[in-house]
Amino acid sequence: MTDLILVLDAGTTSTRAMLFTPEGALKGVAQQELTQHYPQPGWVEHDAGEIWDKTLACAREVVSAAGGASRVAAIGITNQRETVVAWDKATGQPLHHALVWQDRRTAEFCAALRDAGQEPVVQAATGLLLDPYFSGTKMRWLIDHVPAVAEAAAAGRLALGTVEAWLTWKLSGGAHVTDASNASRTLLLPLAGASWDEGLCDLLGVPRGALPEVVDNAGRFAATTPDLFGGAIPIAGLVGDQQSATIGQGCLSPGETKATYGTGAFVLANMGGEVPRSGHRLLGTVLCQIGGQRSYALEGSVFVAGSLVKWLRDSLGIIASAPETEELARSVPDSGGVTIVPALSGLGAPHWQPDARAVITGMSFSTSRAHLARAALEAMAMQTADLAAAFAADGAAWTSLRIDGGMSANDWMAQDLADVLRVPVERPHFVETTALGAAMLAAVGVGLHGSLGDAAAAMRGEIQRFLPGAEPGAARRSGWDAALRAAMP
Repeated sequence: MTDLILVLDAGTTSTRAMLFTPEGALKGVAQQELTQHYPQPGWVEHDAGEIWDKTLACAREVVSAAGGASRVAAIGITNQRETVVAWDKATGQPLHHALVWQDRRTAEFCAALRDAGQEPVVQAATGLLLDPYFSGTKMRWLIDHVPAVAEAAAAGRLALGTVEAWLTWKLSGGAHVTDASNASRTLLLPLAGASWDEGLCDLLGVPRGALPEVVDNAGRFAATTPDLFGGAIPIAGLVGDQQSATIGQGCLSPGETKATYGTGAFVLANMGGEVPRSGHRLLGTVLCQIGGQRSYALEGSVFVAGSLVKWLRDSLGIIASAPETEELARSVPDSGGVTIVPALSGLGAPHWQPDARAVITGMSFSTSRAHLARAALEAMAMQTADLAAAFAADGAAWTSLRIDGGMSANDWMAQDLADVLRVPVERPHFVETTALGAAMLAAVGVGLHGSLGDAAAAMRGEIQRFLPGAEPGAARRSGWDAALRAAMP
C-alpha cells in the first residue's frame, strides 16, 4: 500500500529522513550530523554537497527499510531557514559553502542600508528587519565575494535558494522552486505579493533570474528522478522549519502560539489572513500558502537556545550530555545568582543586536557546574519572556504556549517556562513537530488528507500540560535585565 510519507528534515546540526503514516505514526528514521564550518568569528557555513549527500543517504536508508519507493506516497521537505546555497544551473554543483542562518558577515551591509533609511521600507514590504539573519544579504555577499558565483550570475547560470530549493533541485534533476514560507525570509518577497519584488532585488543586488519560482506549501511540485529510489516519488510539501513546527503543533487558528526550542528558539503566533505589522521589532512572516491563499504569523526569533547547551558540553566540558542539565538544575535551589545571556551569535528579537556578546554574571567561588546548568536553562524562559512582552505590546498576548523541539523534552525547563510566563505550557508527546508539519503538508499535497485541519486532527498525538506554579522572584528579572545591558554593544 502506497501511503507512507517521507519527510526530509534538513536542520542546522543534522539532517534526517523520517517516515510517517497518514495517522502520524513514526515508522522509521535515519539521521546524520552535519559539519559546522567557522572560517572566522561570526561566520558559519555548511557544505551544500554534504547536506545533499547525507540527506540522500538517510532517505535511501528509510525508503529501503520500508520496502522501496512504491511504499511512499509523497515527500515533504522542511529546512533550516535563511541558509543560502549558490549553485550552477548547468552542472548542479554548489559554487561555495552555504551561508548558514547564524552567519553575521553581512552586518556592515545591513547597517549601511539602515543608515540610508531603507529599513522602514523593507519592513513595511516584507515584515522583516535589516539583519544578517535573512537570506537576501547573504546572496549579495556571495555574488560580491566569490568569483565563481559572480561568473555564473553574469552567464545566466546562477541558481540561488534556501536549502529546500537546493534539495528539490537535486531530487528532481532541476526543478527550481521555493515555497512561500521560505521565500518570505529572504527580504525579497513582499508579504502581500505573489512573487519576488524587482525593487527589493535591486536594493540588495540580487538577480531575479537566479531565484526560484515561489510556490504553495502543499501540492505536486516535482518528482524525484527514478534512479534515486528505484521509482519516482512526488515532492508534495515544502516548508521552513519554524512554520512547519507551527503547523505540526496544530496552530491553525488566529492566536494559537508555539515555541520551538532547537538550535535557536522561535515563537510564532498565527495571525490569520491579515498581513501582520509589528511596532516592537517582531517579524511578520508567511505561515502557510495553499491554493494561493496565505495565512501569516508574527514571529520572535532567538538565535541561541539548544546551541548554548551544546557549547557548555562541547566547548567548556561542563556537562557530558544535554539531558544532564535537568538533573543538575534540580540539584540546586536556584542559580546561585548566576545569569547567562547566551548572545553567542548576537541577540535576535526583540533586541536585534548583531554585535551583542554572551555574558555570564554573578559567579563566585561557590558557583558550581549545577548553577551554570540551571542558569543556562533559566535563560530560555527569560528570553521567551522578553518575546512575550513584545507580542503582548503588538496585540498578540499569549493565553497558552505550545512547545516543541529537542530542548522541550526537559521537564524542568517546561515548568520554568510556565512559572515565568504565567500561562499554561503544552507539550506534545511527540516533540519533533517540525517533521510532523512537513508530513501533514505532503499528505495534503497528494490528497491523503483533504485539508490541514483534517491532517492535524488525524496526526497530532497526546498533549502534556504544565501549569504555572511558584512565581520567580523579582531578583531574577532584575539580574537578567542587568546582564542583558552588559551584553549590549
